[in-house]
Amino acid sequence: MTSNRPYLIRAFYEWITDNGLTPYLLVDATAAGVRVPDEYVEAGRIVLNISPSAVRGLQIGNDGILFSARFGGSSREIAVPPHAVLGVYARENNKGMLFPEEPGDSGPDDGGAEKTVAKTGKRPSLKVVK
Repeated sequence: MTSNRPYLIRAFYEWITDNGLTPYLLVDATAAGVRVPDEYVEAGRIVLNISPSAVRGLQIGNDGILFSARFGGSSREIAVPPHAVLGVYARENNKGMLFPEEPGDSGPDDGGAEKTVAKTGKRPSLKVVK
């Protein structure tokens, strides 16, 4: 059975924008297939504003989330596979969803969490950003 994560991401994105709020994605920047500006990654994670006013060409598909956005004045092409999305939430009130780890979350090589453990010596963790 396919993952429900891309469907939930789309649903929460729509719910957040329909309520006039700003949708953010919390992304595991170390996961396979992630293409984000490395200089904005902190502790292996990046938070992306995916509001219609912040991005161009947003596509939230079953195989990935693609868009272009400006970082420090430069346009960048962003690619995030659904397995790398750790959460989707509204900036203004933090309402949304954090996703649990599922088998195969680290992508095609299935080694994302193990790579992080090997590099840092500790398991990845999430913290609430306000």
